Amino acid sequence: MSEASPYRFVEEAPGRFALSGVFGFATARRILEASEAAFADCESVVVDLAGVTQADSAGLAVLLEWVTWAHHAGREIRFQAMPRSIRAIAHISEVVGLLEPGEDFNRTVVIVKANAKLTLDAGG
Repeated sequence: MSEASPYRFVEEAPGRFALSGVFGFATARRILEASEAAFADCESVVVDLAGVTQADSAGLAVLLEWVTWAHHAGREIRFQAMPRSIRAIAHISEVVGLLEPGEDFNRTVVIVKANAKLTLDAGG
């Protein structure tokens, strides 16, 4: 991470990625673009978010895009150490179920299986 790049997105092991730094409006597009090639050959992806120092709704949008990718590609994606700010935005936005069908959102690890039906309950 440097001043020119306020985030770091690295593959620590096959299919295991770590994201650190800013995960928001300033970096979301670049992170998403970097992930496209990085995730392409992975059957299963784990993204560790423990190093994220700042996150906002754009970071949540990237997570939802990754969930959509996994669903359409028939892959599995897991998020570890979800930042509190993203959890709060997901809860307020009523998209928690999109991140973790059938899981307790307060858990550290969020698992989304590719065969999970992604729905949004607009009724609250």
